[in-house]
Amino acid sequence: MWASDRASQALGMAITDVGPGTATVEMTVRDDMVNGQAIGHGGLTFTLADSAFAFACNSYNRRVVAAGADIRFLAPTREGDRLVADAVERSREGRDGVYDVTVRCGDTVVAEFVGRSKEIRGTHFEEAP
Repeated sequence: MWASDRASQALGMAITDVGPGTATVEMTVRDDMVNGQAIGHGGLTFTLADSAFAFACNSYNRRVVAAGADIRFLAPTREGDRLVADAVERSREGRDGVYDVTVRCGDTVVAEFVGRSKEIRGTHFEEAP
């Protein structure tokens, strides 16, 4: 999935960990990622959290898409900040899942994201029999 995710790659994101129902993705806030208030654009913080959510919910080799998401911005980010998004599965039943993503800058939680997923048809790769 990472190889085809040009959006996350273009934003300089890096996956630092992935496992069943979990993922950690990092991104540094660049000068072209700040808004008119000179703080990190909230939409890009959302995008980082959404990418961590996507890798976590697709970690079972099932194709999964977002059905909805909410975010709470708790602290501003600044140019040069290294943001770390940790996604953790809260529940997964049938085709539906719920994932919590915490975005941090150092020890400061800057955003909390909740993503709701829906499994669609297909897998990412063929598994050995």
